Amino acid sequence: MDATTTTDSLTIRPLSTETWPAFAELVARHNGVFGGCWCTWFHTEEKDKERTYESNRDLKCGLVESGRAHAALVFDGDEAVGWAEYGPPEELPNLHHRKEYDATQVSPPDFRITCIFVDRRYRRRGVAALALDGALDLIARAGGGVVEGYPHDMSKQPEGKKMSASFLYNGTRRMYEEAGFTFDRPKGLKNCVMTRTVSPA
Repeated sequence: MDATTTTDSLTIRPLSTETWPAFAELVARHNGVFGGCWCTWFHTEEKDKERTYESNRDLKCGLVESGRAHAALVFDGDEAVGWAEYGPPEELPNLHHRKEYDATQVSPPDFRITCIFVDRRYRRRGVAALALDGALDLIARAGGGVVEGYPHDMSKQPEGKKMSASFLYNGTRRMYEEAGFTFDRPKGLKNCVMTRTVSPA
């Protein structure tokens, strides 16, 4: 993404068997993302330490083929440059700080947004926010409902200390607020639960 490229030139497409090759190329360019996860961590009830880069890739591919993995993919032309993973809780059962989350939950959401990732060449240019908006649009098309996100709460970050964009696996609280979410409760030391009700399209 050069200095003249804006998010206006980017498009959103859903993750599917048709867009899998572009998604796979994006993940492969970043060594499988997050230690070879291939964006599978939230799909499993417990993290399997025996899984590998290859088995995670095969798992994700199988979930896409069976319609059990959803994401809004951001495209620059034919190249995928980011995504926002979303799905119902039964599709994405795993969460960080799970015990605290379960203990403070009043009712489950209809959808979760669990992972937002942006190509390193496109970071800090609004692509994450575009991916989030794309996920909300696809959720609306799927019937809408209560949506939860779990962003990093930068107010909990020590003053003067910056965090690498690569560690913001689900964006920031401010980005969610700008997308119409409201703060629900803290989750862990530096994350929180944000909610928004999305009307059906």
